[in-house]
Amino acid sequence: MVRGSRLRQIGWAICIGAVFGGFMMLTFRVDAVKSEVVRAERTIVELEREKLALETEFETRANQQQLADWNAIEFGYQPPRADQFLESERQLASFSAPRAPGSPEPIRFAREMEASDYPALVSPLAEKTDGDPAEEEQGAEPILALASLD
Repeated sequence: MVRGSRLRQIGWAICIGAVFGGFMMLTFRVDAVKSEVVRAERTIVELEREKLALETEFETRANQQQLADWNAIEFGYQPPRADQFLESERQLASFSAPRAPGSPEPIRFAREMEASDYPALVSPLAEKTDGDPAEEEQGAEPILALASLD
């Protein structure tokens, strides 16, 4: 009886081992198929993006021909020639007309100022400048009014 019981245990162990081996093979196969599916989905997304880019390019080129036809026939536009490009801002300014009476003043840009161009700031409470401490030690007179920047 012991011998039959021992044989039964070995048989069960072999069956369990075979089932576990089959389970592991099936798991690896499922993982391989999953990775192929993910790779295929990525390829599909990439190809859809490429298709969208090609469709956009095709529509743009079709519109360019239509715009060129409109420009030539309807509006009479022509592409710029090489002699129409300007070398400098002075050439561009030579095309301008004098200002008409009543037109607004031109925009003026601020110029870069040196540190010495700024007036010294005076504290209204202590009547001391916020200038250089070396100047204060030399006994410089504080400036009570700010100079105009005009």
